[in-house]
Amino acid sequence: MATKKTSHSPKKASGSAPKRSPASTAKFPRHSVSKAMRIPEAILEQNAGKSCKRADAARFLGLGSPAGPFSVEISSAVKYGLLEQPEAGHIRPSELAKKILRPQSPNDTIDGYRQAVMNAPDISEVYQHYRGENLPDDQFLKNTVVETYKIPGESFLEFKQVFLESLETAELVSKHGEKLRVIDVSSGDAIAAPQSDRLKKLEKATNIGADASCFVMQPFAAPLGDYYDKIYKPAIEKAGLNPVRADAEIFATGKIMDQVWSGINAATVLVAELTTRNPNVFYELGLAHAMNKPVVLVSAREDDVPFDLQHIRVIYYDMTDPFWGNKLIEKVAENILSAIKNPEEAIFKGSANGSK
Repeated sequence: MATKKTSHSPKKASGSAPKRSPASTAKFPRHSVSKAMRIPEAILEQNAGKSCKRADAARFLGLGSPAGPFSVEISSAVKYGLLEQPEAGHIRPSELAKKILRPQSPNDTIDGYRQAVMNAPDISEVYQHYRGENLPDDQFLKNTVVETYKIPGESFLEFKQVFLESLETAELVSKHGEKLRVIDVSSGDAIAAPQSDRLKKLEKATNIGADASCFVMQPFAAPLGDYYDKIYKPAIEKAGLNPVRADAEIFATGKIMDQVWSGINAATVLVAELTTRNPNVFYELGLAHAMNKPVVLVSAREDDVPFDLQHIRVIYYDMTDPFWGNKLIEKVAENILSAIKNPEEAIFKGSANGSK
């Protein structure tokens, strides 16, 4: 009796790879830093912090399976640097997690949370972008995280929740009126080098011409007038541009506005020191905005920033901070490059432009 041959047709290859969901393409942790502490804490309390199998860690928390949501939670803790994976299928709390959970000095917990935030992909980058600034409204925040940091638009609300909860836990955000300000906790020593890694990345991603200039609009009188040599000139040079300021000695001759007009017109980007609401600075700022020039706004006081300019990024500095000068130099340099790379963040959009 002949045997019946069976045909095994190969499966047709799909014409395209299966679509990945936004959750699978986003790099940021899916849990806030406080929620990502749950697994390290359970291992520390029930297994003395020793390495254990994922299934055992799930059992410590009363969960049946180490897969699915539990696996995502492990991934979040790993991204914050709170869990280590010494071998396949095993996890253990990191030294950073132990520092947070078993502090040996008053600042250990908050310092540990801050380090965890700095470890987290996407969250760290967006924190660095906005440190020393008020967070913008959702429309502008979404534009930045999607276009600059490539976070899927569908994941924005989830990212925002994880981002804000983590910053609140790490005390990296404070309330200023109706706005949330991201606190700059960088150290003066850490940013005193000629160029930080962040600046190098921004410069590499930004097209800067050899003749690119940055015009500074600020009061001439001390102490703000002294900031040109101490803060703004070093910051502009650090960003790789040529600093320009109208000469204070010409102010009484009537030729100052010719120089101001030429400087603004020729500038690639501008910096405006808004502290004290100096009328000459605001006049020059109006000219710059009329020419659709990107401007980096700087102020020591939020009250000195007019309401209709608050949709533009503003750097706020705190002179009670012993490192305020170095922090401001670094931040101004970064925002100059960011304004060139993403001018929509630094160009005034009034009602005429906004209605187009």
